[in-house]
Amino acid sequence: MVDPTSDLEEDVDEESAPRCETCGGPALGVGRRTVTWVDGEDVEHRHFCSQGCRNGWTDERSTTKS
Repeated sequence: MVDPTSDLEEDVDEESAPRCETCGGPALGVGRRTVTWVDGEDVEHRHFCSQGCRNGWTDERSTTKS
């Protein structure tokens, strides 16, 4: 699979696309949003199919203590 966060979006179809954290739909196209952060030595990310789903996400980072 090609990186779904790339601008190219080549070879990414609904079946191989990451799933939206909020609704479970495929996170594809120009409306897609991704939140990425570093947690210790790990990189975490959440994909969303639209800004509306991104806005509806309960951000688990706010409960993480450094």
